Amino acid sequence: MQAQSSETKDRHPGGEPGSELEGVTIVVPAYDEEDGIEGVVRRLVALDLGRKSQLLVVNDGSKDRTGPVLERLADEHPKLTVIQHAVNRGYGAALKTGIRAAAHPIIIITDADGTYPEDRIVDLLARVDAGAEMAVGARTGPEVHIPWQRRPAKNALRKIASYLAGTPIPDLNSGLRAIRRDLVLAYEAILPEGFSFTTTITLASLTNHHRVDYVSIDYAQRSGSSKIRPIRDTLGFLALIIRTVVYFNPLKVFYPLAGILALAFLGLVVHDIFFEAGGPNLGDKTVLLFVALVQTLTLGLVADLIDKKSRLRPYSDVNRDRHLKS
Repeated sequence: MQAQSSETKDRHPGGEPGSELEGVTIVVPAYDEEDGIEGVVRRLVALDLGRKSQLLVVNDGSKDRTGPVLERLADEHPKLTVIQHAVNRGYGAALKTGIRAAAHPIIIITDADGTYPEDRIVDLLARVDAGAEMAVGARTGPEVHIPWQRRPAKNALRKIASYLAGTPIPDLNSGLRAIRRDLVLAYEAILPEGFSFTTTITLASLTNHHRVDYVSIDYAQRSGSSKIRPIRDTLGFLALIIRTVVYFNPLKVFYPLAGILALAFLGLVVHDIFFEAGGPNLGDKTVLLFVALVQTLTLGLVADLIDKKSRLRPYSDVNRDRHLKS
């Protein structure tokens, strides 16, 4: 976690005293959350963030009484805006809808089930005011209620993601975070429609060296039933982690894979030369493994070259910027 000064009042991101703080839009995706949504909305409406703020709840095609509850709350609280999806499109799709409709440059996302401590939003905003492009509420506090059966998979995925991203990740897919709207829009094309939205934006930010801060928070027991499907979603998250890192840092995936193939190849070579009946003779498996090793290395290097080339700015653009600054 990066330690930042808590003295952020009356500062804008540039640090000049007396400037008006940037506005905030709070986006809450909701799908069949009739048990928790009212409490969440009332707590968010009551928050004093010391700046312009907007509350958007995206009702993602709920089939229970979430819609009527939100309509009643919208009548009571002018600060609340409800956006309706006619059908359930997914967690990420609901967040995208809310972020596109946001009126302010800083986005807060939180869940509608009452699990996240809304009072810690001010701490996340302080990190963004201090220069972070994203501040994540990491569920590492003393009171974290995550079902025991989900913990092993979550920890394994977090460690794999930390290795592939090249930096420790305290919480890979926390649903409470403050993000600069421009950061989300920059990666909108690769952000999925489902639960892996937060995982993808985390990995995209870290592998592209955006500043991501973490604030330790508690995590309460949720209202209603979880939408997570343990086995299917765990496998999906693993595939997503590998795919996202390949997109931004392919050698982190291809080099270890090539290393495993190289060790297996050397083992077969030793076997074929010293232990093969009838004398030294490279077998078909050894040759096929060598071909696979060469192809893996080649694919990794080509992917890395494509990635590096996509990040280069044309010389004409650089020269133009230098001319404008002069």
